[in-house]
Amino acid sequence: MDVRAQIASVFHLDKCIGCHTCSVVCKNLWTNREGAEHMWWNNVEARPGLGYPRRWEDQEKWSGGWEKDGDDGVKLKAGGRLGMLSRIFHNPALPTIDDYYEPWTYQYKDLFDAPLGDTSPTARPVSRLTGKPIDVKSGPNWDDDLAGSKEHAAKDPGLDALTATERAALLATERMTYFHLPRTCNHCANPACVAACPSGAIYKRGEDGLVVSNPEACRGWRLCVSSCPYKKVFFNHATGKSEKCIGCYPRIESGEAPACFASCVGRIRFQGVVLYDATRLAELASRPEHDLVAAARDLLLDPESPEVQAAARASGVSDAVIDAAKRSPTYSFVKRWNLALPLHPEFRTLPMVFYVPPLLPFVSEKEDGITRTADGLFATLESSRVPLKYIAALFSAGNEAEAAAPYRKLLAIRLWRRAETVGDVSRDEVARAFIAADLTQDDAAAIHELTTFSRLEDRVVLPPGTRAEALEEWDGAQGGIGFARAGA
Repeated sequence: MDVRAQIASVFHLDKCIGCHTCSVVCKNLWTNREGAEHMWWNNVEARPGLGYPRRWEDQEKWSGGWEKDGDDGVKLKAGGRLGMLSRIFHNPALPTIDDYYEPWTYQYKDLFDAPLGDTSPTARPVSRLTGKPIDVKSGPNWDDDLAGSKEHAAKDPGLDALTATERAALLATERMTYFHLPRTCNHCANPACVAACPSGAIYKRGEDGLVVSNPEACRGWRLCVSSCPYKKVFFNHATGKSEKCIGCYPRIESGEAPACFASCVGRIRFQGVVLYDATRLAELASRPEHDLVAAARDLLLDPESPEVQAAARASGVSDAVIDAAKRSPTYSFVKRWNLALPLHPEFRTLPMVFYVPPLLPFVSEKEDGITRTADGLFATLESSRVPLKYIAALFSAGNEAEAAAPYRKLLAIRLWRRAETVGDVSRDEVARAFIAADLTQDDAAAIHELTTFSRLEDRVVLPPGTRAEALEEWDGAQGGIGFARAGA
């Protein structure tokens, strides 16, 4: 057993209000400079929608992530070493500026220098790349809140799993709904970007599993950009280097929460350390698609287990990290409560950002004086404006049973709290909902406490900085099942 520590996150989509504060903070801190104008290490997408860059989920076009190779292995979807070598100078799977957007600013000076006239002066948009006037046609959140839904949301690749009737119902104006999907680098346990980089410039930090890039080693071949199925590696046209989210490790090492976590208005973000067995990566990543959510959970080890603790110490994991793993909210959401799901597990990168799926607003309806039951609510959800098929396509590789399980828990908690605060739901209904969701009242109370009343120090539980104490037993920084390695 090769036990490693990984900083992993959970985003609670039921709490995200789509304010983009996380995106603005990240932009101001890390990518507010020349060559990084199009980079949004953290972006918030409205779903249904095309996302950023456009249709990033379409791996038939981008060839990102991994695919099965036989019964017990995986290979990069982009191909082997020779295939990638042949695309160093021309890679058709790279996003263009049109897939992102052409960054622009405004000629504000014209507002002050314009001569007197009968009309008010305007500040024309100009490209930040060429300095010439442009006609703005896209942006990083162009389809936010379903803006232009017939043009953008209707082309969401996730809708491919729906029938024509379901698609029409979802996009009908009078029933239109959406939810927000914050996205950042997943700092995957099996990152395709690491395996695809010929120079080893991208690597996983041994002490916390964050995937970072060494600009000194980067040669600008951009195979990492095309191989990342989430399109969270970007190319800086000014420096000729690839860049990506670094997990705010300078803040973490100084004892602070990552900027997007600290600034989150909705308090949707949770982060903690999890332990995993690196020897099982190939086995878990190669499981059948319907079993990939279970694989993501099976990867995580119980930090309370004496056997796991002993193996972790033997692998160089400090007691401080093990103690933090015991208090990790991420472990609770993903493994203890089975409430959070990985984003597109079929990419087989074993992402370390998980999502609690969103509920629709509660509608209090009674028939003959009786509040709708948990079963009635859940049936409504399955046939509602966000079909379960769509959620399953996002978070469980199409496995609707895996996508439904967290909803049963969320609905059971909702009914329990309504019984406690409003009193129009019977105790018997709550008991039946708990049984159907395989949920205890103690767990329900813990989930409610963490998601409702928690402080930042409860939501972000990280060990003290261990960079200076990283041990040689980690054998440098090694990521994924691919061939790329680099020193820490």
